[in-house]
Amino acid sequence: MLLFVTATPVNNWYARALAGPLNDPDGDILIVLGGEATDGFIGPTTYWRSVYAVEAWRSGHFHTILVCGGFQIAESMREFLLFEHVPANQILVENLSGSTRENALFAAPILKNLPGRKVLLTSDYHMHRSLRAFAKAGVRAEPRPIPDALKLDGNWAMRWQVCVELLTETGKIVAYRLQGWI
Repeated sequence: MLLFVTATPVNNWYARALAGPLNDPDGDILIVLGGEATDGFIGPTTYWRSVYAVEAWRSGHFHTILVCGGFQIAESMREFLLFEHVPANQILVENLSGSTRENALFAAPILKNLPGRKVLLTSDYHMHRSLRAFAKAGVRAEPRPIPDALKLDGNWAMRWQVCVELLTETGKIVAYRLQGWI
């Protein structure tokens, strides 16, 4: 097992499979899912999702960004976007959710009245479950995965952390399927 995870591209292959197409579709509304928070600050995953959201915004195609995440995560993401000069009136906040399923359920009513093409931005390994949870909630969105696990897997010292994250995500996918949430 040690050799398999450390010396083969299994993490990379599986992260790409969960991510789907690694493209950057344009749209009107960018939906950005928060990850973790640490001691009142956004954690590394949430930070990188926010950075990629700013990059997407600066491309000039999106006119609205919806940040999702309870426990002050969405508010912290909003503050980050404001710091990076995204106009306040272009940022919407869904701050009640505590899970990917709740992101989708609580974002759906907000998105229902917003016309235009919707694009979902989250980590590569998280895209499979997220996209399906949003579809189950009635939100059709195009995937815009960020290279989270794919970047970390390039560092040999991080491969085991990536493996654990991928296995955890696999467990969540199975649980969501069994619950009928995706």
